[in-house]
Order: sequence, then C-alpha cells, then structure tokens
Amino acid sequence: MEAIQAAAAAPQEDAPVKVVAAGALCWRERDGKLQVLIIHRPRYDDWSWPKGKLDEGETTPECAVREVREEVGIRISLGIPLPSTVYPVASGLKMVHYWASRVDSDKPRPDGKEVDGTRWCSPEEAAEALTNPTDKLPLEELVLAHSEQRLRTWPLIIVRHAKAKPRSAWTRAEGERPLVATGLRQAMAVSRLLVAWRPKRVVSSPWVRCVQTVRPYVKGEGAKFKTVDALTEHSAKRKPAKARNTVEGLFDKAKPVAVCTHRPVLPLVFDVLAGHMPAEMAAGLPAKDPYLAPGQSIICQVSSADIGRIVSLEKYRAFDD
Repeated sequence: MEAIQAAAAAPQEDAPVKVVAAGALCWRERDGKLQVLIIHRPRYDDWSWPKGKLDEGETTPECAVREVREEVGIRISLGIPLPSTVYPVASGLKMVHYWASRVDSDKPRPDGKEVDGTRWCSPEEAAEALTNPTDKLPLEELVLAHSEQRLRTWPLIIVRHAKAKPRSAWTRAEGERPLVATGLRQAMAVSRLLVAWRPKRVVSSPWVRCVQTVRPYVKGEGAKFKTVDALTEHSAKRKPAKARNTVEGLFDKAKPVAVCTHRPVLPLVFDVLAGHMPAEMAAGLPAKDPYLAPGQSIICQVSSADIGRIVSLEKYRAFDD
C-alpha cells in the first residue's frame, strides 16, 4: 500500500509508527464560503476530525470512508489526499492519513458512542476548536486547495487486472485467460478499494481477466460498465493511438471512472496521464516494468475547475496474497 502524497514530519524520523489510522476532512460551501465538519469525542472530551484505526486487511482509503460512515453516518467519496499527521501516543507514534471529501446533502448523525456531537464551521473556527495541534496541518492544506480551486475534483482510476492464469499454462485464446483463485480474491479487494472513490462508470478491456477483476465492483455498486477493444494487449500493440485516445476521451467526459487494462498497455495510459499533470507529479508515475502489481491501482483526482488538470496522484495495492 502506497500513497504519493505529502506527510507531516514525524517527531522522531527514525522511530517506527505503531498505530496507523485514517479519516477525512468533510467540507462544503455555503454562500461561497468554505465550511468543515469537526466532531466531539466524549471519551477524550476533544474536537477533531472523523478518523479511526485500520481494521485487519484494510487499506487507508477504505478505513477513512468506513470511519466517517460509522462515526457520523455519512457515506463519503474521497477527494484529494491531505497531509498525514504523526504524533506520539501511549504505544508509540501514530500516523493518521487524511483526505478531503465534499459533502453537500447528507446530515451528520453522530453514533452517540465515539462521537456525541458534530459542528459545521469555518476553517478559522475549526482551527480554534481543534484540540490536537497536529490536526491543523491537513486543515491548512484544505484551505489552500480551496483557494487554488483544487478541491472540486473527480477521480480517474487505473487498475491493472488481478492475477491471471500463467500464459505458459494456457493453450486457448489469450482473451479467454481467466483469473486464478488468488486473482479472484484480489478482485474482491479491488472492489472494496474502489468504493472509497465510488466511480459511477467502469471501462475495461473485454478480455476475461480484466472483466473478472472489476465485476465485483460493478455488481456491488451498480456502476455503468463498458468494454473497449482498444484497451486489449493486442489492439494497443497494433494501434497504440487508439488506446491513448480511449484514455484521453475520459477527460472530455469529466465523470468519475475506473479503467481496467493490462500490464503492456499501462505505459500508453501513463503517457496520457503525464500530459495532464505537472512534471514533478508525473515523476511519481510508475516507469519500469511491470508498472503495477496485479490488482494495483493508480488514483488521479482531476480538477473540475481547471478542465483536464490532474491535481493529485496516489497508488494502492488492494490485496497482497
């Protein structure tokens, strides 16, 4: 599991992190002004952000979405990553990963146990109320991103298909080569990870191993599903421009989408992504074969204000057998 994002400097750079948690800064606009959601925890009598520790086998994006749902009753989709915080707790150092999440309609419903109160307030009011000084770090980035129009985004997610039956052990058509048992488990994990961004559309190579990888998510979330021949290995090799154009067309639609394709096609995909992001961000794109592990994903947040500009880049492996 890896995220290409900023992180707070640890109090002791060489000290190991003992506790990993994740959460979100829920935000909205009222009369053109930014508001954020803070929570009150009776156990600590403090004001903070919705967050919590990872469950076993859970990625940080999954944890952030789950914790917000459990603590304040809101089903969120993650936006841009925000700086992580690191601070000492009884067991050692604790690192909390944060994302921005736009909330427009759902009303907070505190669970009454871990959280007994919520409050929408201005960033200035939040900074005054927050009990832990390190909680101000992601808030500062949120405010900056809002001023730079980087908060309103949509996710473009690239998924390499899960682990398939080896080529050497397959004698039928290449497009029919399926996932092995590990790959099928990875596909379920990919589905759980994608829920953190809830793409409404899934575009895939029509080859069996790609379709099997995204099928659990498509079925579970009712996402629109489309296969595109240009994303197959054979088509991309013969006509690379068509593969590039398929990815480029996703920017024109400007809607949340996940794309599943093959290892040999990934360099073409990343070339297109690189053209939509600053050079220093593009340096974070995988540049060496195999580019992504089976079932691994790249998550780009694309600006809704500056059409086609990628403003953040993350990478996650949903399952590690």
